[in-house]
Amino acid sequence: MNLSQAFRIVRNHSLELCEKLIIEDFSLQASEEVSPPKWHLAHTTWFFEQFILVPKDTGYVVKHPQFNFLFNSYYNSLGARTARNQRGLMSRPSVEEVKIYRSYVDEAMLKLLESDSGAIADLVTLGLNHEQQHQELLITDLKYSLWFNPLNPKVMDIKEYSPELESSWITIDSGVYEIGFKGDGFCYDNELNPHKVYINDFSISSALVTNGEYLEFMKAGGYENPTYWHDEGWAWAREQQIKAPLYWEEIEGEWFYYTLDGQQEVDRSASLAHVNFYEASAYAAWKRCRLPTEFEWEVAQSRFSWGKRWEWTNSAYLPYPGFTVAPGAIGEYNGKFMVNQMVLRGASVATSSGHSRPSYRNFFHPKYRWQFMGIRLAKSK
Repeated sequence: MNLSQAFRIVRNHSLELCEKLIIEDFSLQASEEVSPPKWHLAHTTWFFEQFILVPKDTGYVVKHPQFNFLFNSYYNSLGARTARNQRGLMSRPSVEEVKIYRSYVDEAMLKLLESDSGAIADLVTLGLNHEQQHQELLITDLKYSLWFNPLNPKVMDIKEYSPELESSWITIDSGVYEIGFKGDGFCYDNELNPHKVYINDFSISSALVTNGEYLEFMKAGGYENPTYWHDEGWAWAREQQIKAPLYWEEIEGEWFYYTLDGQQEVDRSASLAHVNFYEASAYAAWKRCRLPTEFEWEVAQSRFSWGKRWEWTNSAYLPYPGFTVAPGAIGEYNGKFMVNQMVLRGASVATSSGHSRPSYRNFFHPKYRWQFMGIRLAKSK
């Protein structure tokens, strides 16, 4: 597949995700942490325009100069932008105008690819991976916003929950292992450079924690016992009055959760989702286990299946040895977030096809749980 074909496929998939939405869905924003579908469609287009077309195509004409303000996300070096918590207030431009904007930029991008694909290949590949990240965010952000609708709308056919395999312990011997991206193909700068780490003997579960297993934690008073929790996590759970994973609701003694295919009874055999780092750590402590470090996870990943859930690790999001921030606005992509975040590894049911690899480092603040976040246990020997 050449770059032009990949460009078409990724760009079309963003629109395909929105096929069952009604016009009112496109501007939903239930909190500052999530963005409306319309904004995602426009922002990913803005990325190609500002990072490739404007600097690389001397004949390109920016059709809507105001869009740089509306659809910039966090790139301070590219100027002022709409406040993050106000993205859902932008009733203009319309959804149709955003789609026209996408077509306008796509046409210019495809012409540029035909004439000079080699010179811009790395930037285009970054843009496509950036869009795939936003495809997952579009799904998870929309789910969060629709969760507040008592009609429990069905908008996507994503199988969010499926039975988990029977769990066993996988033993990994101590030793020096190489961590980080190796080989050909795309990776983010935070996956470089390959480096060696020493790991003690440990064991890791072959399966993710299930809903049924987490229900046992809840029934045992896990949310009421501070001895399992980090102090910050305990304060969060008390202040927010948290008693269950996100989207769960108890109705007449039975637990249900909201999915993008409507409300469903909790499947006890399925992989747990939508817990944050605090909850994951508390559950692990209750089980007299722990979360794996991101290095342990990467060393062991070939021994188990993964991809259903982003898996919390016990590693802070920090630069690898030799990491340097890229020059210009591209340098704001990863480096400036290397503080107060925890690493997740793997992928999820919402991750776009081809957008995962063993060295991929996802990261979020410990309190967030609207992504498809799950738990894999580990223990020291």
